[in-house]
Amino acid sequence: MKTLLKTIVAATTLIMVSPLAASAENLDGIVTTSETSLGEILVNNNGMTLYSFDKDSSGKSACNGGCAKAWPPLLASSSAAEQGNYTKITRDDGTQQWAYKGMPLYGWVQDKKPGDVTGDKFKGVWHVVKP
Repeated sequence: MKTLLKTIVAATTLIMVSPLAASAENLDGIVTTSETSLGEILVNNNGMTLYSFDKDSSGKSACNGGCAKAWPPLLASSSAAEQGNYTKITRDDGTQQWAYKGMPLYGWVQDKKPGDVTGDKFKGVWHVVKP
């Protein structure tokens, strides 16, 4: 009986932990993953695709002014806690932006609905972010 009980507890624990392993690239209520025509990518809490910019350097955004109007940065509150691969960078205007593996994250104003990936490879320097 004790062996059966231990087996049930172990199986229940495995079932409960499995979803957590699948969501390792999530950032509580801010970023998650979604399956798109380009495969699994990072999306914001509204399901909109997140992008990286080749002209950024790790920890520094090169997209300001008009660029940031077309490619809105994924802003972070000053009280938000960094988590795993997610860190915050400080933009030129003093606001904070989420970064994934050191690279700042952005939306794209031309994406109109969840699953749109129209900014991928834009001018050869914008890319969807894959976990």
